[in-house]
Amino acid sequence: MPITKLSIIIPAYNEGRTIHFILNKVKSVTLRNNIAKEIIIVNDRSTDNTEEAIKSYMDANTDMDIKYYAHEVNKGKGAALHTGISKATGEYLIIQDADLEYDPEEFNDLLKPVVDGFADVVFGSRFMGGNAHRILFFWHTIGNKFLTTLSNMFTNLNLTDMETCYKLFDTKMIQALTLREKRFGFEPEVTAKISRVPKIRIYEVGISYYGRTYEEGKKIGWKDGFRAIYCILKYGMLGVK
Repeated sequence: MPITKLSIIIPAYNEGRTIHFILNKVKSVTLRNNIAKEIIIVNDRSTDNTEEAIKSYMDANTDMDIKYYAHEVNKGKGAALHTGISKATGEYLIIQDADLEYDPEEFNDLLKPVVDGFADVVFGSRFMGGNAHRILFFWHTIGNKFLTTLSNMFTNLNLTDMETCYKLFDTKMIQALTLREKRFGFEPEVTAKISRVPKIRIYEVGISYYGRTYEEGKKIGWKDGFRAIYCILKYGMLGVK
């Protein structure tokens, strides 16, 4: 079945200063085969001017297909993704953080295995390929690789970057999953559950990574790493549905 629309899910929390930059990047991308873009922004009860920035951008760009949803209370990134996924109408959807760590120009790299008829799910890996990567935290990288290896042990996949933001899904497949994790446990949970879909075809492509420091707004910390281990064991080893 040909793809006519890609839903781009953008969870946002206190990104008022930069969200217009990422929306401009998304706007400038021409998707292969002229696939249309549906942009779904979910504001997870930001305490800055994120809502005002988004609505101002929408008013100035009425030619873009942007849908905006706002949580009444802060629920976490995973919960924002649950909302966005439930609202998606494209045949495929991709997750895009509201910061500037990932480049929407690479949507087409993730779409290629799907458009060519090989994949149902595509992960964008920060640890493979020759694309640009900002050099930041050694232990953060080791932690990511450890979590990916642990996840692979229970999913029997050979991913290099389970924790990546860039994940492209067949929309109906991911909407059929029961997703429970409301914060950063989303990544190991969705990986474990999508891996159990019968005859699933999962691919991985190299992507760029323009990482932020904590001073620049990076939000994930060591507590999220322990939660990820818990989720890998819960959904991977124990197979909780």
